[in-house]
Amino acid sequence: MHNTFINCIAAEWIKKRRSFAYWLVMAGGLFIPLINLLIFFCYPKQLLTMHASGDFWKQLFDHSWQTMAFMLLPMGIVMAVSLVTQLEYKNNTWKQVHAMPLSIASIYFSKLVILFIMLLQLFILFNIGTYLCAVIPSLIIRQIPFPGYPIDVNYLLNQNMHFFILSMPIVIIQYAISMHFKNFLIPIGAGLALVIGSLIALSWKFIYLVPYAYSALYFLQNKNPGPPSHNLLAWSLIYSLVIGLLGFGWYVSKKEKG
Repeated sequence: MHNTFINCIAAEWIKKRRSFAYWLVMAGGLFIPLINLLIFFCYPKQLLTMHASGDFWKQLFDHSWQTMAFMLLPMGIVMAVSLVTQLEYKNNTWKQVHAMPLSIASIYFSKLVILFIMLLQLFILFNIGTYLCAVIPSLIIRQIPFPGYPIDVNYLLNQNMHFFILSMPIVIIQYAISMHFKNFLIPIGAGLALVIGSLIALSWKFIYLVPYAYSALYFLQNKNPGPPSHNLLAWSLIYSLVIGLLGFGWYVSKKEKG
């Protein structure tokens, strides 16, 4: 059983590498760093201001996470999850998958594991790109000093861990919807509507019930002094567990799987 599940994950990884979602993750992870790199080349004073702040790396990563948390991260997840999950529908290979000696659980959760690996890949690319967008200008523009300041690794790991966990419910919700509908426009449309709607409703007192707003809410919590009003990590883990089980049950109960 263990080897079968590992083989399923390996097969899903190979299929993912041939998909548009692979390039979407690459572009999503490096998009903000590339934009920042262009800004720093055109307006080097912005980078010099961060150098003078006394907390260079925190300023840089917070600046980068702002756009990522509010828009690109949730929207990128919606797009990538829908594209990866729809590969079998697109290639009309679901019958071949279910004809193989694999359990439904192996089929369902191996795809979900790949989606989380892709999310981790996006985070790694984003962090490497953010570091390079500060280093490269210092090597080309003489007046910009090299950012040789010590990096608060614990702070960066803590931030990435929070954003990763807060992204998990979106992955699981989009996955459950995408596995149920053959038309990939339905999960993408629903996901983008929820992302945009959650941003519009950020001031709503019950917005903590909407997982699509969690990364933006967490960023805002970090900017406001005092204890957070809601434990977003706990809500995220609860949503992930409950919706993950419901999504699997929904898939198992389908009479026609693909």
